[in-house]
Amino acid sequence: SVINTATSTVAVHIAVGDSPYGVAVSPDGSRVYVANTGSSTVSVIDTATNTVIGSPIPVGSLPTGVAVNPAGTRVYVTNQSSDSVSVIDTSTNTVVVAAIPVGNTPLGVAINPAGTRVYVANALSNNLSVIDTSTNTVVGAPIAVGSTPYGIAFNPAGTRLYVTNLTSGTVSVIDTANDTVVGAPIPIGFEPIGVAVTPDGARVYVANA
Repeated sequence: SVINTATSTVAVHIAVGDSPYGVAVSPDGSRVYVANTGSSTVSVIDTATNTVIGSPIPVGSLPTGVAVNPAGTRVYVTNQSSDSVSVIDTSTNTVVVAAIPVGNTPLGVAINPAGTRVYVANALSNNLSVIDTSTNTVVGAPIAVGSTPYGIAFNPAGTRLYVTNLTSGTVSVIDTANDTVVGAPIPIGFEPIGVAVTPDGARVYVANA
């Protein structure tokens, strides 16, 4: 659904794949990428026309999280039933890396502002995997967080990563300089899922399911 922010009304509904879940916008705002969990595909939307471009892109099983790198050249998709991340080349809308192995049931995904690292929340491993974008391989040991990590978001500077722990009812804070947890988990409401950081980095908003 496309919402007109001037009127707070739905402008149009765009048909994509089965059970659309994750969604991400390219840095220039020209494209939207949608993970279709029921179709195991990603749909690409042209925002100028609000229409789907080409055929859906096949990825892994139950694609959930989607993130676009700062250059707008790559899209990273978590495949929760394949325990992997797929990488899409935005110039051709084709998969260039079919499956980067990560932890058990990857859900949330976020890319640092420099575009050098991709962080993946592995829900049933209770940890994060870190992918080096230059090699598309996992680097370092998994970062242990709370129980069932779900949503992840960077602060604007890329120095902190915030992780919602669904069944712990907490948020973990990661120092990205050394990929370690900062302090104790922050108690939040029941079943925190979505997370977003304000543009000035002063506030983090969490949706408690």
